[in-house]
Amino acid sequence: MKISQITFTRFIAAIAIVISHFNKDMFLYKIDYISNIFLEANVGVSYFFILSGFIMIVAYHKKEKIGYIDYYKNRFARIFPLYVLGLLLYLVTKYANFSIPAAVLYLLGLQSWIPGKVMILNFPGWSISVEFLFYLIFPVLYNYFYSKKNKSIWIVAILLWVVTQVFSHLYEASSYYEGLHTKSQQFLYYFPLMHVNEFLVGNLAGLFFITNFKQKNYDIPIILIFLAILLALIFVPLFYHNGLMAVLFIPLIVLISWNNGFLTKLFSLKPLEYLGEASYAIYITHIPVLYILREIIQWKWKTMDTDGKFWIYMAVLIPVSMLFYQFIEKPMRNYIKKINIR
Repeated sequence: MKISQITFTRFIAAIAIVISHFNKDMFLYKIDYISNIFLEANVGVSYFFILSGFIMIVAYHKKEKIGYIDYYKNRFARIFPLYVLGLLLYLVTKYANFSIPAAVLYLLGLQSWIPGKVMILNFPGWSISVEFLFYLIFPVLYNYFYSKKNKSIWIVAILLWVVTQVFSHLYEASSYYEGLHTKSQQFLYYFPLMHVNEFLVGNLAGLFFITNFKQKNYDIPIILIFLAILLALIFVPLFYHNGLMAVLFIPLIVLISWNNGFLTKLFSLKPLEYLGEASYAIYITHIPVLYILREIIQWKWKTMDTDGKFWIYMAVLIPVSMLFYQFIEKPMRNYIKKINIR
């Protein structure tokens, strides 16, 4: 089952993350309240994790059992080529950060397991390190719980979500948390086990979507939930990074997927859907592209105002990412899928 209208939302989340990683002197950070949204925009990664769990169920729900080899090969084909590209592009300007141990750690997707190692190379790749764990456990979860309609996984997922939220808030407020750019911060934000709850509740959302499918016009509820997300980020100072926003992301994802109103017609337009398809390329290469761009036009970059830099960055990042998607991600994905490793 393909849900075209949900694809564009990935682009929105990716661009929000790109803005959150850009210079805080740009115009969006000078607007009262709006600045709060982008200061918390890394919550877009939480959206990716929940959506990933949702899509996995939607994609495989008709299967009695998932074959491990084919599944792992398909997932590898989906994310690894651009993941490696992001690492290589990062080293174009940050080659001093290269070392054999770091390269091995990142190629194996293990950097998020070791606090202090997440920011050595292309740091947005920390989320791909977490996704590796999701992809590793999903066939087991599907074959032994979801396909057999074992309800115990619901209890486990919800309990894990609650425990993770309580722990995250208590840890951030404790003396063990030393603030930003420390090992304790990297443990809280990036450690894979902190994010398993997001993938699992995304799985549950997928099961609910499949078993309660009711397509109709949900435009107004979708807009209201989206506004609630923005208002929460602006006015409610909670720790959203480890899945708390699932209480709003899940109904948003489900209603967009059920919707047949104007928003679905809009989000399903081919150009917008294509941007959504290219969102992974945008996300995984946005830091290397920024660093390379700065080096290429450094003679002008130093004197240019921040807003001008941002628009040039966007004008380069989006088309380049589309090229990466079209000429690297898609061909490599198709090539790897055709490899027979039985």
